[in-house]
Amino acid sequence: MSYCVNPNSQRIRQTPTYKGSCMLEELKEEEIVNKVGGRFKLSTLIQKRLLQLQRGSRPLAETALKDNLKIVLQEILQDKIFLDQSNNVRTISDLRAPGEGMELDFGD
Repeated sequence: MSYCVNPNSQRIRQTPTYKGSCMLEELKEEEIVNKVGGRFKLSTLIQKRLLQLQRGSRPLAETALKDNLKIVLQEILQDKIFLDQSNNVRTISDLRAPGEGMELDFGD
């Protein structure tokens, strides 16, 4: 197993790639690719969510990570974000209107 050193001087499990840069292990797993619906959708979701974070959006994943790419990967793995049919980043909370919960019909 290879380790690379991130800017915070922490060893993290990564695979060295061309010219000594590192590739995150999560990106090599088919689980994250399948969860999003393919490599193209994964790269689109990552790029768009990174832009949102850089513009001040708060992270949705509970993590102490400072690296925005790792935060985005955690958000995807924790099912916090996804792409809608128009390739816009959506969150699970977007699916429910504020104040709405699950309705139960007891057939009064």
